[in-house]
Amino acid sequence: MAEETPLDQFKQALTGASRAIARDPEVEVAWSADVPGASGNRFRVPLPGRDLPAEQVSEARGFADSFALKLRHHDAGLHAVNAPPEPVARACYDAIEQVRWEALGANRFEGIKANLDDATEMRLNSDGITRAQNASEVPLQTALALMVREELTGEAIPDRAKTGLSLVREAIEKAVGGDMSSLADSLGDQETFQKLALDMLRDLDLTRPTEDQDQTDEDDSDEDDGQDDEDSGDEQQEGEAEPDAADVAGEMQEGEADGDTEAEMQGDEDFEEGEPGEDGDASNAPTRPNRPQADIPEGLDYKAFTERFDEEIAAPELCDAEELDRLRAYLDSQLTGLQGVVTRLANRLQRRLMAQQNRSWDFDQEEGVLDAARLSRVIVSPGTALSYKVERDIDFKDTIVTLLIDNSGSMRGRPISIAAISADILARTLERCGVKTEILGFTTKAWKGGQSREAWLADGKPQGPGRLNDLRHIIYKQADEPWRRARRNLGLMMREGLLKENIDGEALLWAHSRLVYRPEERRILMVISDGAPVDDSTLSVNSAGYLEAHLRGVIDWIENVSPVQLVAIGIGHDVTRYYRRAVTIMDVEQLGGTIMEQLAELFEDEKGPKRR
Repeated sequence: MAEETPLDQFKQALTGASRAIARDPEVEVAWSADVPGASGNRFRVPLPGRDLPAEQVSEARGFADSFALKLRHHDAGLHAVNAPPEPVARACYDAIEQVRWEALGANRFEGIKANLDDATEMRLNSDGITRAQNASEVPLQTALALMVREELTGEAIPDRAKTGLSLVREAIEKAVGGDMSSLADSLGDQETFQKLALDMLRDLDLTRPTEDQDQTDEDDSDEDDGQDDEDSGDEQQEGEAEPDAADVAGEMQEGEADGDTEAEMQGDEDFEEGEPGEDGDASNAPTRPNRPQADIPEGLDYKAFTERFDEEIAAPELCDAEELDRLRAYLDSQLTGLQGVVTRLANRLQRRLMAQQNRSWDFDQEEGVLDAARLSRVIVSPGTALSYKVERDIDFKDTIVTLLIDNSGSMRGRPISIAAISADILARTLERCGVKTEILGFTTKAWKGGQSREAWLADGKPQGPGRLNDLRHIIYKQADEPWRRARRNLGLMMREGLLKENIDGEALLWAHSRLVYRPEERRILMVISDGAPVDDSTLSVNSAGYLEAHLRGVIDWIENVSPVQLVAIGIGHDVTRYYRRAVTIMDVEQLGGTIMEQLAELFEDEKGPKRR
């Protein structure tokens, strides 16, 4: 047996710690480069590098500890009963509850506390509170969570959030009064805690009492009137909101993922009991509460027989570094006669993007910044008017582009080579322009069903099993990863045996789910495919149009509900029958130019410059 690596030992230790914290021996920890999340007792945490960098280890520990604490101390059903309908209020409600279950662990175990502190610091790296210049830019759920955390655990506000929090802290404290201090007394009682949290949100004028609560208040008030008529006059109105609190509610950026961490958890018997809730959401992952574009579309007659064998994996995990280098070198060798053309197109796209971001000025103004070109005139005649210039605002949205590449067998050869190199050049170009890029691929783990089909056969071949193959979703480049670090990953597309079947509908949902939780204002999803979804195992036991109908439903939902802009490029097959915004190319040599032109059109849907 091969000797265990430090990474293997870390995985085992973290899984054992998660089971101990949750008091659930069935907890399973999966390792992924995707957004961390939890569904029941299945956790998905970030995979650290093979050399176990300290920051990545802390991140994995942080998420695992929080998921385990949630499983142990959080009742999802109870949480949902009184959840406020208003989006900002719901985000705050969720964030405060997360602080509660984490505080139950942090207050008892120093290891968990340290892990959660590290995770909080990392979450703040991408939170709007660190960049806020005024109160309206502060994500209120982050500000409240930090203040409640300070009250419940005694942990100081992280330095990078102090400035942003100071913009709203006084108004929050004025509005909620002593509500925060009372939260600590009910830390182990979720129902009482959430009622106090809702009182606090009403004080901030973020939500209103429900009809049941209004009726209860009326009944209580009537009882009091009957007992003491003298005091009834001034006590009819309760819980009036401070008007200043409304100004505190900045535009919601995103609900940040809570870090949780594995601690030294051998003697964990003293934890307070809490009923674990059955919840299938990606808890702690960035969320946009009550927004339909963050939900999976309903009404689609589609299912998977089992998701147990599906795989979401980073490209480097599918082969070793030496092979990746060899595959990348092979990909580079395919560029003869192509790189110059695509690079010129990339440069053209870069010029068009940079032109939208360049500063521009209005000259000969009565006031503004002194125009250096008019300096001699000002010296000769100080009273001369029209010697100033005013800078214009350029409305260029913060943008992310996801490139989703079909990794099916029919793409083998020249199509996949050009798709890979176009993605490579696109990522490099957009990075120069300050536009983040994510590159994803989709295929299956096996031909004709794999383990999913075997499980179906073993189960007696039930009718209408739905999708009957093992998905493989590949992350070649994450949005926040520099191009230079992800460059060689694209060589994996050249690997023999990688390209198999294509189940486009689920791949589209996967890529969309990664995009919709991003903080960028403009989100673009570009699909490169060579035709309709095909999986022999699925289509042999379901209706002939099963996968195609699902794909159409997903596309329709994204195009009509989601804020994500969807565009498709078909190689050799007409995809305009599926996608509203699509183009079909018959020669793969056109792919690089088509990608650049499609993106340029999307970017140029910007408003013109407006004067500052």
